[in-house]
Amino acid sequence: MRPDETELFRGSASEPNAPRRGLPTWLSLVLRLAATIALMAWALRGVEWHKLVDLVSRIDWRWWTAGLAIGVLVQVIAGIRWAALARPIGFPYSAGLFVWRFFEGSFFSLCLPTSIGGDVVKAYRLADSTHGRLLAGCTVLADRLTGLAALGVLAGGTIIARELALGLAGTVAVGAGLLLAAIAVFWLVVGSLDRLLRFFPEPHRARQFISQLLPYQLRPNLMTRAIGWSLIVQMGGAVSVALIARAIGVKLPLSIWFAVVPLVALAMVLPISIGGVGVREGGLAMLLAPSGIPSEQAVAIGLLWFLCTIICGLIGGGLFLLDRNPQHAAPAGPMPGDQVAV
Repeated sequence: MRPDETELFRGSASEPNAPRRGLPTWLSLVLRLAATIALMAWALRGVEWHKLVDLVSRIDWRWWTAGLAIGVLVQVIAGIRWAALARPIGFPYSAGLFVWRFFEGSFFSLCLPTSIGGDVVKAYRLADSTHGRLLAGCTVLADRLTGLAALGVLAGGTIIARELALGLAGTVAVGAGLLLAAIAVFWLVVGSLDRLLRFFPEPHRARQFISQLLPYQLRPNLMTRAIGWSLIVQMGGAVSVALIARAIGVKLPLSIWFAVVPLVALAMVLPISIGGVGVREGGLAMLLAPSGIPSEQAVAIGLLWFLCTIICGLIGGGLFLLDRNPQHAAPAGPMPGDQVAV
């Protein structure tokens, strides 16, 4: 890390004696469990169980396996996206290690009670010091934000195109416009991070949040590249769910999945339920209803999607058991051009 980067990042750690606020962990878990049960009950309202059981008994596992394969590939690409954000600012590891750690994070996201549990583990496993883990947390946070931006671009572009009945050229134009707008917003915000810090006192949570992104003020192009990778990730996720839906005979245009899957994924980011259970199934039931998909099929798609998520998490769990000491991984050295300021 260059000296100017160190100066920007200094002071981003939280105050050691700052009081911690929020609900106790056990109470938060109880509330999330109650919310999960309530949301799942809401998603299952009106479902005719004999039809749901019949759907499950007739699953074409070949389509589901294809959806799972795309889902695993999406995780790999997401790990490469994270590497693109982390390697140039102090983590010169191989892309394979980032993919490895990304799968580990997927496992802990399933096991830990909070939605950011997997992200915390990824940052912890990437570095071996307090400062390094704080910087690693910065890369994880940036990775999350670019993913959310891509979700918005994909869902927004598809919805606008469908509402206006645009052709391929019009759809591409709308998507490109939204993408450029998202990139412009990132450049504007990232370029103003040091000035934003002045509005918050030292122990303020907003200051701690903003300070984690300071290294990217020196390299705004990294965020642009990451948004491009994120678009590939989100489109791949929609294709994966479309293939899963084919497993129970649901055949819809890919444009519908490009709108529905990002919206459901955005809802699942909220720390409401455990593993997105209930949010996923209820969201699919609500958003697929205008396309004539009954609740039984929507819930079945959600459950099969969740099964893919579990398997990806179990892959991460296996990788964690194979490498329980993160310090065993040696840096691979920077990629050509990684250390050039952009």
